[in-house]
Amino acid sequence: MVFVDTGAWFALHVPSDPNHRRAVEWLRSNRQSLVTTDYVVDETLTLLCMRRESRRAIEVGRLLLESGLIRNHHVSQDDFRRAWDLFQRTHVSGWSFTDCTSKIVLDMLAIRTAFAFDDHFRQFGTVEVVPQ
Repeated sequence: MVFVDTGAWFALHVPSDPNHRRAVEWLRSNRQSLVTTDYVVDETLTLLCMRRESRRAIEVGRLLLESGLIRNHHVSQDDFRRAWDLFQRTHVSGWSFTDCTSKIVLDMLAIRTAFAFDDHFRQFGTVEVVPQ
């Protein structure tokens, strides 16, 4: 399983993103199932809207929420509390609350690969970040 972060979703779907080509090439070569969280979906759709990509946000939302191609893990109350504890301990690192929920889910599901362009995933120290 590969965890997919906001930056990867954005790069995949926005051709003007500097990481678009790398993201598309990596996805084409990937053979593992993809998992993300409801928090990452929220962050991705919000980012698309903030970048004036509301039509694209609808397309991406349909892919992430309705296609059945991606496993969408819903952050539980326990995940949320654990992420809050982590956020309080790591606030100086610049990790967002969504980053903290992602770290909790990665650890809980024993996922060791993250499709991300966010350096915070490298700071987690528990996952290989792709593409290199």
